[in-house]
Amino acid sequence: MSRVLLVEDDPAVREGARLALRRQGHEVAAAETGEDGLAQLRSFQPDVMVLDLMLPGIGGLEVCRRVRADSQLPIIMMTARGDDVDIVVGLETGADDYVVKPVQARVLDARIRAVLRRVEAGPSPEGAAPAAETHGELRIDRAALTVTCGGAAVPLAPSELRLLLTLSAAPGQVFSRQQLLEAVWEHSYHGDARLVDACVKRLRTKMGEPPRQPRYIQTVRGFGYRFHSPR
Repeated sequence: MSRVLLVEDDPAVREGARLALRRQGHEVAAAETGEDGLAQLRSFQPDVMVLDLMLPGIGGLEVCRRVRADSQLPIIMMTARGDDVDIVVGLETGADDYVVKPVQARVLDARIRAVLRRVEAGPSPEGAAPAAETHGELRIDRAALTVTCGGAAVPLAPSELRLLLTLSAAPGQVFSRQQLLEAVWEHSYHGDARLVDACVKRLRTKMGEPPRQPRYIQTVRGFGYRFHSPR
């Protein structure tokens, strides 16, 4: 059973989502403000946070920033807005995924289960590449699910880690956004390709990649991304 912290200010949406998620087998704590949500992080210790973008007081984006300052807790952003700018800002702030209200309970449940599977990504199967591998200054330990760059730990959210593991498993291979979307997020809707772009941007920032000439995650214009392993 997963523990879900639902932060939503609309009473009807909050109660409906809470009941629906409980029926799906989740343990749910609900908060109606950003302040309450942040407080419940410590007491409830959730496995995943479902966070409304539009909240009174401390808004959803600020809540996301504060959580990401010291935690890689999976965050699914829930918003009534379909505006690309708002969604991209939320993703670049650190959300792992998003849903647009009104959202069906089965869709939200599927997104929660998918993001938790990314948290539980296991080590490389027997016979695969060595668990720990080095690419220039980047070291990826697939067994321990840890990443360091230049000797410093790189804290990665679940989607960021799964994306890096997917790309680095086949250096030089070009992956389309659609391929990455299906492999990492388990989505099939092509419009969600912005998840990939936002996650790549966060990964590059955390690894200290030069914006114009990234060393590891390279853009293949008009198609997608590939992983480059420096000699």
